[in-house]
Amino acid sequence: MPPNTTATTGDAATTGATSVKSGRKKGRKARLVVLVLVLAIIGGVAYGAYWSISTVRASFPQTTGSITLQGLSGPVDVKRDGNGIPQIYASSDEDLFMAQGFVQAQDRFYEMDVRRHMTSGRLSEMFGKGQVKNDEFLRTLGWDRIARQEYDTKLSASTKKYLDAYAKGVNAYLQGKDGEDISLEYAALGFTNDYKPQKWTPVDSVSWLKAMAWDLRGNMQDEIDRALMTSRLGPQQIEDLYPEYPYSRNKPIVQEGQYSDVAKAFQQGGATSGSQGATGTTGSSTSATAGSALTSQLAGLYKVLDSVPTAVGVNGQGIGSNSWVVAGKYTITGKPLLANDPHLSASLPSVWYQMGLHCRTVSSKCQYDVTGYTFAGMPGVIIGHNADIAWGMTNSGVDVTDLYLEKLSGDGYLYDGKVRPFKSREETIKVAGGKSKTIVVRQTADGMPLLSDRDDELVQVGRKAAVNTAAPDRGDGYGIALRWTALDPGTSMDAVFALDKAAGWNDFRSAAALFDVPSQNLVYASTDNHIGYTLPGRIPTRSSVDDGSIPAPGWDSKYRWTGFIKQDELPYEYDPRRGYIVTANQAVVDKDKYPYTLTTDWGYGARSQRITDLIESKIKGTGKISTDDMRQMQLDNSSEIAKLLVPRLLRINLDDKNVREAQKLLEGWDYTQDADSAAAAYFNSVWRNILKLAFGNKLPKELRVKGQCLWVDKIDNTGPVDDDTKVRECGQRDADQAQPDGGDRWFEVVRTLMDKPNSDWWKTPAGVGDRNKADNRDELFRRAMIDARWELTAKLGKDIDTWSWGRLHRLFLKNQTLGTEGPGFLQYVLNRGPWKLSGGEATVNATGWNAAGGYGVVWVPSMRMVVNLKDLDKSKWINLTGASGHAYSAHYTDQTGKWVKGELLPWSFSDKAVDASTSDTLVLKP
Repeated sequence: MPPNTTATTGDAATTGATSVKSGRKKGRKARLVVLVLVLAIIGGVAYGAYWSISTVRASFPQTTGSITLQGLSGPVDVKRDGNGIPQIYASSDEDLFMAQGFVQAQDRFYEMDVRRHMTSGRLSEMFGKGQVKNDEFLRTLGWDRIARQEYDTKLSASTKKYLDAYAKGVNAYLQGKDGEDISLEYAALGFTNDYKPQKWTPVDSVSWLKAMAWDLRGNMQDEIDRALMTSRLGPQQIEDLYPEYPYSRNKPIVQEGQYSDVAKAFQQGGATSGSQGATGTTGSSTSATAGSALTSQLAGLYKVLDSVPTAVGVNGQGIGSNSWVVAGKYTITGKPLLANDPHLSASLPSVWYQMGLHCRTVSSKCQYDVTGYTFAGMPGVIIGHNADIAWGMTNSGVDVTDLYLEKLSGDGYLYDGKVRPFKSREETIKVAGGKSKTIVVRQTADGMPLLSDRDDELVQVGRKAAVNTAAPDRGDGYGIALRWTALDPGTSMDAVFALDKAAGWNDFRSAAALFDVPSQNLVYASTDNHIGYTLPGRIPTRSSVDDGSIPAPGWDSKYRWTGFIKQDELPYEYDPRRGYIVTANQAVVDKDKYPYTLTTDWGYGARSQRITDLIESKIKGTGKISTDDMRQMQLDNSSEIAKLLVPRLLRINLDDKNVREAQKLLEGWDYTQDADSAAAAYFNSVWRNILKLAFGNKLPKELRVKGQCLWVDKIDNTGPVDDDTKVRECGQRDADQAQPDGGDRWFEVVRTLMDKPNSDWWKTPAGVGDRNKADNRDELFRRAMIDARWELTAKLGKDIDTWSWGRLHRLFLKNQTLGTEGPGFLQYVLNRGPWKLSGGEATVNATGWNAAGGYGVVWVPSMRMVVNLKDLDKSKWINLTGASGHAYSAHYTDQTGKWVKGELLPWSFSDKAVDASTSDTLVLKP
């Protein structure tokens, strides 16, 4: 045993690092036998036996009996239910969070360790030279440096105390353990490097919020994409692909909110300090981004961004979420109901960790009684409920990042006609099995890191970048710098603890105001029968010449941020008359009613409006909504784009009987995308081919799928060459990041073009073999239906009776390190799947897929919850995977099967309910 822990053997305990009830031993033994056999066959008998016995069993956590932890002031009970979800009971705040650190480390320390190496730019220490480029970029961003500043100068004394206690708990778990005692993955790393886990620090926890903010950073990739499009598309064409938000059809979040005084003041006396009008112009920044050299530079930057490991999302592209709350007057219980399901990339283990944190008696000494979802590696609860309120989150999508072109001059950069020196620092990257590498990080005087320094190609093409005549001489070239709110020290960690103990609306709003990055939509419900919404965040204001939609000229101060929106000027709603609030990444507020530009790149509201329609339909029908109604809404598979297109597709005349056979699948289809639906399979294939023919084949290579090659018109620095010269260009993006991705922006693009049947977008040259070219909308639809028929024949077979959406739309769960990069046998051990999924892109049940890249699942509802404010013990929840990060633990993926079926687990909160659901109890003793 580690020197500071002891195990006490009781009726349901064993000594050592692992303790299981006798009723579980047979099941666990069977799993170990399977693992022995698999590894013996694949990796050799001795190798397999070593891993199964010495690693797998040794790393399972002790969940019964007792353990002594130095630093506790009193005993702590850790009660786990049948799914291994822990509920912690303590008598002081410090003991509560110390125990949280210990328990999360028991289940997920490898995941925690990888995350902190990512946030600090130290992945090379674990995984070798293949991660050096990522580390260079992450060091340039400097997340851990900002986190250290937050800890030292911004966070409250109580927050620091809780972070310290959490770290103490993690380190109590690590004390005396070798890597193989912690997880199978460390044993695998041990064969290639001598890495040993180090102590946890409070800053490691704070840094994780930076990674979360990075993946939820807003429109930065749209900013790059628009600039890249200029190489092949004109201004009107680009505008076609980014249509206006449909405010009249898809309602914004805030409709009766408390921002009217701000708007009135704006209309009467102009903007408050640092504000701008609802629309802006890009001015010279548009032309400043033209030219093939700069296009290459931005494409290179995109590659660097895309290679950075994801934290909670898909590198910001396509991330969404649903949350909504219904007032008690419309619920069966007479009290509010609140639902939330964040859409994030699928990972194993899930990014979320379920748990409860309970003070035996809530007092000034011990203030918390909260349960919900958090991240392994971070104290507190991020989303969930306490005894008084519940809250959910979705990504607001507000624009908190801007890219700037910087005119380089020697060791400085041009700003308003003068050369300013860069601030520089050296960073040394240690590399497992190799030599360390030292880099120089440069940033502007106002703290913007020079991202283009992290790629040699970017520096070279910056020296050739073509810009308009209003720009300064290129001299040594142009760099690309990043302005991002998360690069300033903030107070988001304070917000977590404040939310966890908030007792009402005023507490909730005060807590939310501390949540500066990432900016999230927060919905609220209380046991005293109120609902609400607030938009927190540190949101910049810009001058009238810049709306933040494309990279801006850094040499002109007019394009710098002018300030930040005051917290009391941000939109919110409280008990709206309509009786419900829906947030699903749509516009927060109508642009004509609010004086600030929050972003130019909202989600387009397909999901939010569908949820609104479902709520209103239920209210008009039975008049009352139940907890299970909320769950059913989360599973809604209806395709909004199918409702628009299918009537037109059914009117297309087709000569080929095989294609007509497929077309008939759409007759009578109810537009739901169930896993067993052949119609959903065919329609989604038609949709994918419409997008490819109308748009995808016309986009520049930097946006198309890697390896997809086309003969296209030649271009030079000024755009397409006006002759018949053709060149072969191959796509450069990974399949899950390419365009057109098929999301609700593309729904809106196609919707606006439906009444323009002769638009140039519908025109496309002849296809392979005898397929006719398309000169209008219906001809392109016909060709897409033909192409879809033969694509599915190749993928699913000629017999359409065997087709199903789930055969195309599959989920694979992969360990995010060795499960993707490790040897084949290790991937077999760590990964799980596939599962055939219902749902689809921009549906409420948002099992997202990228239409440019294929049908596989890219992101998912990473968890689902429904909170019942009348009886909290009747709330329901589910996680994507399970509580444990240990392969072959009973709780590695034990929730996934139920998640696939749309089921929810009971969510105990009261002492009585928790005791009734407890399977294992571990006592942590001082």
